[in-house]
Amino acid sequence: MHYLAGIARQAVERYVTSGGTIPPPDDIPGAFLEKAGVFVCLKKGGELRGCIGTFSPCTANIVLETITNAISAATRDPRFTPVRPDELTGLEYSVDVLSTPERVHDMAGLDPRKYGIILVSGGRRGLLLPDLDGVDTVEDQVRITAVKAGILPDEPREIYRFTVARYS
Repeated sequence: MHYLAGIARQAVERYVTSGGTIPPPDDIPGAFLEKAGVFVCLKKGGELRGCIGTFSPCTANIVLETITNAISAATRDPRFTPVRPDELTGLEYSVDVLSTPERVHDMAGLDPRKYGIILVSGGRRGLLLPDLDGVDTVEDQVRITAVKAGILPDEPREIYRFTVARYS
């Protein structure tokens, strides 16, 4: 298990069993002392069980962002009930660390396997991570993200792309 996935697992297990949070480790590897948006996804039996993240960083570093979002993925994803203690042994964890988003002016600059996207229209935003099962075309990626954000097909929008470093 990768370092960040292990941090996510520890955070979820501690929170679900005792309501407490884990303190950040003293020996954080240098690359994870940076700030970045982070998504933490939980799967159970290969099926999504929770996924929460941040477009841009809200904490001091990637490890703290991972801890915060792991707990949220387990307990605050509105699509799922909170994770129960009896589910902990069956969970799989992945942590996606986002690059800085860059604006795209042409759909030819998108690739759903390589880039995630953020759609922005007014105050609404939607994000879709890259390389997701069932998202095979740019059109699928944009449509799904627009639905998530509540952006209608004919509304003006800005598109941003980003890459992720995925750890599991």
